[in-house]
Amino acid sequence: MKKLLRKKDVLEATGFKNSTLYKYVAEGRFPKPVSLGEGARAVGWVEGEVAAWIEARISARDLAEGM
Repeated sequence: MKKLLRKKDVLEATGFKNSTLYKYVAEGRFPKPVSLGEGARAVGWVEGEVAAWIEARISARDLAEGM
């Protein structure tokens, strides 16, 4: 079963501020959130997608540093 992370958990995991999170989502640079209800403002992010995004950033850093 996949787990959803709430916004506060995503912000904590990435170090983003709220505006940066939504800017990256809008630009397609971060996974899109999943609606948690019809017409509801509550959203969550798939934990595995967020973890993969973080791992990709780490890999990009390591490649740039020649590791």
